[in-house]
Amino acid sequence: MTVAYQVWAPSGMPEVAKGDDLAVLIATAEPDLADGDVVLVTSKVVSKAEGRIVAADDREAAIDAETVRVVARRGTLRIVENRNGLVMAAAGVDASNTPAGTVLLLPEDPDASARSIRAGLRDLLGVDVGVVVTDTFGRPWRSGLTDVAIGAAGVRVLDDLRGGTDTYGNPLVATVVASADELAAAGDLVKGKAAGRPVAVVRGLPHLVTGGGADDLGARALVRGADGDMFRLGTSEAIREAVTQRRTVRAFTDDPVDPGAVRRAVAAAVTAPAPHHTTPWRFVLLESAASRTRLLDAMREAWITDLRRDGRSEEAIARRVRRGDVLRNAPYLVVPCLVTEGAHHYGDARRDTAEREMFVVAAGAGVQNFLVALAGERLGSAWVSSTMFCRDVVREVLDLPADWDPMGAVAIGRPAEPPKPRGERDPEDFLTVR
Repeated sequence: MTVAYQVWAPSGMPEVAKGDDLAVLIATAEPDLADGDVVLVTSKVVSKAEGRIVAADDREAAIDAETVRVVARRGTLRIVENRNGLVMAAAGVDASNTPAGTVLLLPEDPDASARSIRAGLRDLLGVDVGVVVTDTFGRPWRSGLTDVAIGAAGVRVLDDLRGGTDTYGNPLVATVVASADELAAAGDLVKGKAAGRPVAVVRGLPHLVTGGGADDLGARALVRGADGDMFRLGTSEAIREAVTQRRTVRAFTDDPVDPGAVRRAVAAAVTAPAPHHTTPWRFVLLESAASRTRLLDAMREAWITDLRRDGRSEEAIARRVRRGDVLRNAPYLVVPCLVTEGAHHYGDARRDTAEREMFVVAAGAGVQNFLVALAGERLGSAWVSSTMFCRDVVREVLDLPADWDPMGAVAIGRPAEPPKPRGERDPEDFLTVR
């Protein structure tokens, strides 16, 4: 049996203006629509009919207004997420095919626009068709542009084949076809960008047309959520977000931590600058609960001894000790250590102090790299200084060389709750210009 479909772009569509009824215009240009057809409508004419033309001498300001999140930036080009969750260049703000001094915004709710056109065609022609609102996208890792669905009604936007088998009987476990995008691309082949044919019709694929109702998900279902988006940001933006989103996490879930993620963070840590071409970082990974408990119990005893020596009350000591619970409650601990191998010795107190400080700064840079890389792995962390106050105890419990100086401890895990908003810090408060 031969399987085929037809796709064509009707002629006769006039220039669309604000307030025009697109269903009337489409029905006039293509009065022979039939049940099961899919009507593909370029978003530009939808925007014009809905009055989404705005005066904007500065296109960048219009892009700012439509942007929810900057995904990537290179020069003046911005890839952003707009109000509808679409990730695209310039938030879909278009300065072409619109009068000078104006820009064209995408439809405010493309799915609602598609539903309105579909209902209008049913009323006018008595047909049950699917409607897809399309726009032109670039794609990561692929050159060239293609049309995709940004709004849909009465169309199976995703064709889920999971649970079936291929021609060899192999189970399909990950195959979900973006049917609405495939329809949009097919229509773009006949509409053209400058041919004055903003509508296309696909006939012969009635299985993709739904009756509406609960299975009519709209094109919003094509937008991948943040949790499943492995490429949510461009490279430089991802680095900046990891830096700005890094927080001290004090409550963790019981979810296990991927040791590979910690090792990748260590790989980032050891790229920090260091004096004299040295490598002053060592990271002790406490992956077993027994090793963590043994260390923390010994540190607690040392801490209590110090606090009693300072004359603290038992109540005050208990409060202080509870502050260390962030380490005890974390499913993974790392103890970064400083090694000053390769340091110069001058025999002069001033210069020897400065030499050690250089190594301490390098250790801090390594720890910061480590924490930022953990944030990039979507892991929460808390750097706690407590190991620095009982270095001999830590070295003894962990059987570390005498020249390894513990530089705090890092608790790692999945955050148990969303981070609280960070207090605003104006960079100008930290600057002195000479």
